[in-house]
Amino acid sequence: QVILRESGGGLVQTGDSLKVSCEASGHSASVDAMGWFRLGVRKEREFVAAIAKSTGTIFYADSVKDRFTLSRDDARDTVYLQMNSLKPEDTALYYCAAGQSLSGTPSRIRSNYDYWGRGTQVTVSA
Repeated sequence: QVILRESGGGLVQTGDSLKVSCEASGHSASVDAMGWFRLGVRKEREFVAAIAKSTGTIFYADSVKDRFTLSRDDARDTVYLQMNSLKPEDTALYYCAAGQSLSGTPSRIRSNYDYWGRGTQVTVSA
């Protein structure tokens, strides 16, 4: 069992930055991939970014590439999502997820993740 806890969401203005965190506990050593998904106005949990801990490979969704940066702190078993140049369309409930990677490649598909946090709300005002 892996427990994920997100933090750091909030209300910001367009163009602002925000950093959200996801701390893993429990049997976190059993998972290789950790990622972020979000549920916004489209009402579909979409992929944002993910990392495979074994290889350090990181993928981003095209919509956030060059604005968001995923990083990790292995000592704290925590992954971070630094979000810059935020837009109103980034408004969503951001979920952390953990699961197995595909031979060191993190998946963009939510069904490949076994563990989920409860989410942290990010709201970007126009």
